[in-house]
Amino acid sequence: MTTGAKRDYYEVLGVSRGASPDEIKKAYRRLARQYHPDVNREDSAESKFKEINEAYEVLSDEQKRAMYDRFGHSAPGGGSAGYDPFGGGDAFSTIFDAFFGGAGGGGQRTQRGPQRGADLRYNLRLSFEEAVFGCEKEIEFRRLEGCPSCKGSGAEPGTDPVRCPKCGGSGEVRQRAPLFNMVTVTICDSCGGSGTVIPIPCRECRGEGRVRQNHRLIVKVPAGVDSNQQIRISGEGESGPRGGTFGNLYVALDVQQHAIFLRDGNDIILELKLNVAQAALGEDLEVSTLDGTEKLRIPPGTQTGQTFKLRSKGVPFLRQNGRGDQIVIIRVMVPAKLNDQQRRLFTELAHTFDPEDQSSRDEGFLGRIKDALGL
Repeated sequence: MTTGAKRDYYEVLGVSRGASPDEIKKAYRRLARQYHPDVNREDSAESKFKEINEAYEVLSDEQKRAMYDRFGHSAPGGGSAGYDPFGGGDAFSTIFDAFFGGAGGGGQRTQRGPQRGADLRYNLRLSFEEAVFGCEKEIEFRRLEGCPSCKGSGAEPGTDPVRCPKCGGSGEVRQRAPLFNMVTVTICDSCGGSGTVIPIPCRECRGEGRVRQNHRLIVKVPAGVDSNQQIRISGEGESGPRGGTFGNLYVALDVQQHAIFLRDGNDIILELKLNVAQAALGEDLEVSTLDGTEKLRIPPGTQTGQTFKLRSKGVPFLRQNGRGDQIVIIRVMVPAKLNDQQRRLFTELAHTFDPEDQSSRDEGFLGRIKDALGL
């Protein structure tokens, strides 16, 4: 069924009338690759390429193909003019576009832009000191990036994506139910809403426009971070398909424990062990801090659980000036074993204690406990 000089669409694609959608698609890709103007320099290549696209636009759409099989290039009940229902020049199309923003109504069709790439997560393990004082860490991970061969277009170098024949480049497919005269608009399943298709996919990325590659990055870790926190690095995630923007990278932090220090928010806690002589007599000691050693005076009579504070020796406050403190908690160690000389000296020392003084001390100790408990 042909009208005038226009060839039969099945003849154009070189397929039978009973061809499946996959057969039609394969035939279209083969011919589009053969007659693409960027590949084929013959004078007739451009007109043949347009004819191939026109045929595929009709035969790839179930409803258009059904109408074409029944009426050919002539409209149902067409007059002498015999308009082409697939060429976009019919009255219904003009009215439809006027209401839904098509070219016939002077509006602009909605077309989906390039999609944003996916966000990525990277787990970064830090030492205690790296988290406290901040650092720079080089990380390496794999992500999808724009294909260097096709520059992210997905088309074989020397060729370009073409307007989607199914949706006409709008990225949307509109269907009308004859019974209720209702119109439904869906994303074009042929181009995924982009409005273009790739007749000759890039060999490197197979038309995806992206390839997975290793990526190195320097992460600046601010001072004062802790476990279960994360750093967001904008634009370091995966590339979006076909030139879409990059997603974000989220670096999740895991801080190792320290051998002697315990962190409590921005304070550093250190347990300092004293023997009974040091606790009873007092002593000036060198205490470890994150900045080195610091002198600490232990007064005579220091008890287990007593605390001392070293100001501004803790963790820096995140995003503000200043640091927390270091809290030194005393633990008096009672010897589990004594040699003969130590036993003799402790025995002599025990006889020098006044029982009444010990009793008053005990009452004072109990009194402090009662005060602390509010009894």
